[in-house]
Amino acid sequence: MESILLNAKMRNNLGKKESKSLRNLGKIPCVLYGGAENIHFQLDENDLKKLVYTPKVFIVELTIDSTQIKALVKDIQFHPVNDQILHVDFIELVDEKPVNTQVPIILTGNSIGVLNGGKLMKNLRKLSIRSIPKNLPDNISIDITNLKIGDKVYVRDLNYNHFEITTSENSVLVAIKTSRAAVEEEAEGTDSSAESKPTDKDSTSKDTDTKTDDKKE
Repeated sequence: MESILLNAKMRNNLGKKESKSLRNLGKIPCVLYGGAENIHFQLDENDLKKLVYTPKVFIVELTIDSTQIKALVKDIQFHPVNDQILHVDFIELVDEKPVNTQVPIILTGNSIGVLNGGKLMKNLRKLSIRSIPKNLPDNISIDITNLKIGDKVYVRDLNYNHFEITTSENSVLVAIKTSRAAVEEEAEGTDSSAESKPTDKDSTSKDTDTKTDDKKE
């Protein structure tokens, strides 16, 4: 997995008031879990944007004052209105200790089904996995070249030996469906046939209406 370097500064004062003051200065409060004790620190907001606003997943090489630590982003809190980054949780990486994370799904190739008029449906953008740090992949690549209309790729169709996939094996990753145009044409044909001859239900309905009117008179 790719790495990104970030320089951080230890936080001595904690609390909502202090966190708000940091954000006003363009700094984001963060915390690192997974070690002997939690470490509270701050990062420059512009540096964090490179890590947060991207489909990629990185191993973060943090330099907190003079201490160097490898970590992964665990959770990000955003402002509910303006989407400003409010707080970031990291988890420390230990060489042989498995960690849970998500990696992006990348589709490669041109589907036969799409070339024949089908529609590509990508149901999941990321896959949940569990792995030791050295085996963390940059992404999960799926070749869709041979997928025809009606074909699907499930999580259970993937086979990786160096990490565990924790997303449900019955989850559909990608599917090639009939195009909307083809479905509409079929529906229009059915509607035309239905309109061309009245159904027994329609006749019964008319008879019932006539009898009702006779009684009212």
